[in-house]
Amino acid sequence: MFDEAAEPTLAYAERQDRTDGLARFREAYYLKPGTVYMDGNSLGLLSKPAERTLLEALADWKEHGIDGWTRGRHPWFALSERLGGMMAGLVGADADEVIVTGSATVNLHQLVATFYRPHGARTKLLADELNFPSDLYALQSQLAVRGFDPDESLVCVKSPDGRFLDEDAIIEAMTEETALIVLPAVLYRSGQLLDMERLTAEARRRDIPIGFDCCHSVGAVPHAFDAWGVDFAFWCSYKHLNGGPGCPGGLYVNRRHLGTRPGLAGWFGSRKDRQFDMASALTPAESAGAYQIGTPHVLSLAPLIGALELVGEAGIEAIRRKSLGLTRYLMALIGQELAVFGFRIGSPKEDARRGGHVGLEHDEAARICKALKERGIVPDFRAPNMIRLAPVALYTSYREVWDVVQVLRDIMEKQAYKAYPNERDIVA
Repeated sequence: MFDEAAEPTLAYAERQDRTDGLARFREAYYLKPGTVYMDGNSLGLLSKPAERTLLEALADWKEHGIDGWTRGRHPWFALSERLGGMMAGLVGADADEVIVTGSATVNLHQLVATFYRPHGARTKLLADELNFPSDLYALQSQLAVRGFDPDESLVCVKSPDGRFLDEDAIIEAMTEETALIVLPAVLYRSGQLLDMERLTAEARRRDIPIGFDCCHSVGAVPHAFDAWGVDFAFWCSYKHLNGGPGCPGGLYVNRRHLGTRPGLAGWFGSRKDRQFDMASALTPAESAGAYQIGTPHVLSLAPLIGALELVGEAGIEAIRRKSLGLTRYLMALIGQELAVFGFRIGSPKEDARRGGHVGLEHDEAARICKALKERGIVPDFRAPNMIRLAPVALYTSYREVWDVVQVLRDIMEKQAYKAYPNERDIVA
């Protein structure tokens, strides 16, 4: 089905919706009447199973108090490990290689503190200039606390056009001075999907550890971390996994590294049977659980149980097929309906290079986003000129994609966007 042509017509949308094997999952989500939600790559919607498991966790606390650590519907003591097992299939890993803990940035700090081992000429961190800024802040601070100058020791591969990364340039930058590589799986602005398998193979050929930020890919794109030989990865759970605002993220550590002492130690990284010994020396878990730091945020984890039940039932391969179909159709409509108004597609056209959203560029993007929201379309703005549109496989229909483009066309024809300032809100 990849790269299958999409007809930019309403009839095509109606045909696709009639045969959509994932359409039944729409009923599981709280969809606001009169609104088309296209911002699932920033924050996924609440589902009824996620609401149920949150309420069950509250009931466990209410009923059991402190005994909720080992009793109730969702005992807390091993909840992070349980959720890691539920996520493992999404990233192509075994259950003990994945743990749900912390936030994406905290997990990045943990993984860099663990895997960044400068020695001899190998002192540099390799990243890219298009990565989410929080990753760059973390890498800069990790270098600074080791006594390195981030301006000299953080090598950021340049983009040739401000949209995409050239994988050949990334590989060329893997030099004998490189101690660690951290790259995005999917670029947060353009939605470009990097070839993680190829980049990992090239890094391993040079004996450089490599890890990926998968915040914009896990839940939308299948991964095969074990098969590819990825050293580590991290991600958030509130985008394509629909775990809710503040939901803890996930991290992966390849089996060959299990047993490597965590760079940042905390008591929840203990081996479970030793944790309550309260010994002054840490006995790390023999799984990815070793890379936990503090007590799990149980009430923030709880919705993820139900959210992952839906993802698991639908299947990541089916999610990916529909996601590609939706974004392919969206781009076909943009090309037919909106090019005359100065819109440019800032995402890869090829299925194999595209994640789960489409970047739509326009000089008036900020005010166009405001006009869309006034008309019941929820987009996402990224400065200076990008409207991100994310049709989510589990709750977006093809007809809604059609409707979004028709509303955009109407806004441009009537110049309705001119009623708004061309500047972002505090939260974009």
